Amino acid sequence: MALDGAFLSHIKKEIEETALGAKLDKIYQPNKEEMVLSFRTRSDTMKLLMSARANSARIHFTRYVPENPKSPPMLCMLLRKRLIGARLAAIRQPGLERLLCLDFDAVNELGDPVRLTLVMEIMGRYSNIIFVDENGKIIDALKRVDAEMSSERLVLPGLTYQLPPPQNKLCLLQASLQEIEDRLQSIPSDMELSKALLNSLQGVSPIVCRELAYLTGRGSDITIKTMTEQQRDRLFFFLGRTAETVKNRDGKPYMVISPTQKPIDFSFLNIEQYGLTAVVKPYACFSELLDAFYTERDRIDRMRVRSQDLLRILTTASDRLSRKINLQRAELSHCAERDQMRICGDLINANLYTIPKGAPFAELQNFYDENLPLVKIKLNPALSPSQNAQKYYKEYHKASTAEKMLTVQIRQAEQELDYIDTVFEELSRAATERDLSEIRAELTEQGYIRAPKGRQKQPAPMGPMEFMSSDGFQILVGRNNRQNDRLTLKQANNNDIWLHTKNIPGSHTIVVTQGRSVTETAIYEAAVLAAFYSRGKESSKVPVDYTEVRHVSKPQGAKPGMVIYVNYKTIYVNPDPDFIDSLKSNFNGKPMESML
Repeated sequence: MALDGAFLSHIKKEIEETALGAKLDKIYQPNKEEMVLSFRTRSDTMKLLMSARANSARIHFTRYVPENPKSPPMLCMLLRKRLIGARLAAIRQPGLERLLCLDFDAVNELGDPVRLTLVMEIMGRYSNIIFVDENGKIIDALKRVDAEMSSERLVLPGLTYQLPPPQNKLCLLQASLQEIEDRLQSIPSDMELSKALLNSLQGVSPIVCRELAYLTGRGSDITIKTMTEQQRDRLFFFLGRTAETVKNRDGKPYMVISPTQKPIDFSFLNIEQYGLTAVVKPYACFSELLDAFYTERDRIDRMRVRSQDLLRILTTASDRLSRKINLQRAELSHCAERDQMRICGDLINANLYTIPKGAPFAELQNFYDENLPLVKIKLNPALSPSQNAQKYYKEYHKASTAEKMLTVQIRQAEQELDYIDTVFEELSRAATERDLSEIRAELTEQGYIRAPKGRQKQPAPMGPMEFMSSDGFQILVGRNNRQNDRLTLKQANNNDIWLHTKNIPGSHTIVVTQGRSVTETAIYEAAVLAAFYSRGKESSKVPVDYTEVRHVSKPQGAKPGMVIYVNYKTIYVNPDPDFIDSLKSNFNGKPMESML
């Protein structure tokens, strides 16, 4: 877990500097695993989020405004009764344990001053929020733990609060470098250095241990056994520097972001181990980092869950079409033998009086090719020679008709499969609930989803994504197939420039010319956008076709987003997320008057 004891110590410092002495004004419990404490000072208000979720346990200030349930849970009502109006007096963290104790100066029912404590324990699926009285007794907890759940440590009202069982690790704040070296020497020598550090030190996460090993080996993987004396010196230099950072709590918040803008990890140290495969972004404060990291990660998880039904529908349709095309192609291959059926009919007709009735086969001379030997033709003994000839002619005409129909059906199925592929692509790029709603409406319109009964309110159509080239041309990018049609066929002017990745599912992209001559710079930057918002975003040298909108048309009955175009040119570009951000910044910073 990246939110280790060292990172938590920086959060502790941030809360102390901001909220120590502040009055607890409101308490929310938006769901069964989260609490939000609203503090008020003379000049400011702030919200402290405490989450005991297994995959995102944390504590930090947040901009998140909770939605109160109609009836607050029991623990929330208890905390409101005992803590509203109390002041935050102190924050404690035992060593580098992943827990914070928030001490409040409050008053009891008799008006006597008491010190009550909220303990935030961050321990994965064992994370908890525990309310403790002035005598160290548990008043209540977010998750009660009885004897059936744990035999080591009970968390029940009336019991004395106990710290979680200690791990057999050295605290980075207290252990000397010699003690750390002795502990490392006791570990199996073939263990990787990063894992050895993780097993030896308390309060540091895997990313910190990997970073120490990366700096020690200068990018090379090393073990305790293969570590040289020079590498040992580097290790303890970086260990000492990290320990000083933790002791002084003067680290800086950094988030690691993938090229697809997905948050990967975070730390209180600058991270170098990812090299060019990820971006390391600094933040102004630790709470802002955690708010951004978990908000984006939760959004991605939520979108993944809510898009599962659409993904299942698309996968089923794609598999069905693939099977249908394969069967039709196999059937079409049989139709290729139809000419042989016609020849058999002709040969039988030419030899009607030489073929005995009831014969199972006939060997006849092929007058279409005299160089070939006699042709052996299978006959139905129950039919006359003339009827056998008519049977072969019937099969010939049937195969001819089937070939024409199968060719059309295969082409239509392939076009439908291409359309499904474009919906897969737009689903992978869906970033909001509205994006999913529009995709669902599109699939309903095309008959892949059964329309709900009754009159349903359709989602308001979203506008295209907007960017600005470095030389002042507005660039519009469609979000989905229906929007691609609106953008290209209705919104764009005939003189605007239309771009799309060549033979790759992606968004329609328009350079708005407003009667001006478009520049090579604008075309190149729009091509980068078209490549980035396509299935080729992870590739290099992505081909992008471009032409004037007047040369783009939609065939009769074509699926949404499907167009044909002529008189085009092709440019090859490399999608770059940072470059995309700069084009977005150009648009956001441009006065509206200059875009009209």
